[in-house]
Amino acid sequence: MTTAPQTTAPPQTSDRGIPWMRVLLWAAIAFTVIFSLAPVLWQVLTSVKTNDAITADAVVYFPGLDQLTADHYLDLFRRNRFYIYMFNSALVSIVSTVLCLALGSPAAYALARLRIPGEQVILAIVLVVTLFPYILLFLGLLEVVRAFGLANNYLALIIPYTAINLPLTILVMRSFFQQLPKDLEDSARVDGYNTVQMLWRIVLPMTLPALVTTGILAFIFAWNEYLFALTFMTREEMKTIPVAAAQLGGTTLFEVPYGPLAAATVVGTLPLVLLVLFFQRRIVQGLTSGSVKG
Repeated sequence: MTTAPQTTAPPQTSDRGIPWMRVLLWAAIAFTVIFSLAPVLWQVLTSVKTNDAITADAVVYFPGLDQLTADHYLDLFRRNRFYIYMFNSALVSIVSTVLCLALGSPAAYALARLRIPGEQVILAIVLVVTLFPYILLFLGLLEVVRAFGLANNYLALIIPYTAINLPLTILVMRSFFQQLPKDLEDSARVDGYNTVQMLWRIVLPMTLPALVTTGILAFIFAWNEYLFALTFMTREEMKTIPVAAAQLGGTTLFEVPYGPLAAATVVGTLPLVLLVLFFQRRIVQGLTSGSVKG
């Protein structure tokens, strides 16, 4: 009895080569993180370094314990009264953001659900206003502020910020309203809801991610705006953070206050960072749900 010759399969060689695609991917991620965070880290380190460490001939990248100080932050609130500027920025930004959402959401709902004559023309005008550089409105707004005596008044900033952010709010909220099923609104009308009740109790809670995303964009613009705040607010106690930070001075005429400037930058940016981190989940929902058709 003969047996068939057995053939042995060739040994499988495992690919132990270097995964270049994975290496390139992680290298690109590391470069992006370093490129993005390096200026932020440098500002934070500068804000806690002593003046001798900042002005040293050899650059001090990582200061020692004897080169660390909190005087720059303390001077912001003791000598420069930075808490007043933070209050001004917060007041103007919060009020303008609330007005944007309060005025833009009903307008967006009307454009999304109601049959308005000339709707496409209105949308085209809103889009053009959104793309229009707001800096070109400066001279006209300056004349309006002078005519109505709004200089050194919070309304001189709240009204322009609201008007500039309103078109973007309308466009973003309209796209979200269009994606909501109309059956919910029809059921609410059967239950006796009027348009205002339906918008407040049913529609707006369903578009909360869009409201948060749009509101944060409007808030960041109002918080960081510089030119209008510089021109319309000339009294020291009415200035906002960008203007106050830009006008920080040293102990002498020829001294550049790198430490206080870095501290002011950190203090002015920290509320925005905390705001984005707090609403991070809502922002992600608002950015992603707009691209998915329900």
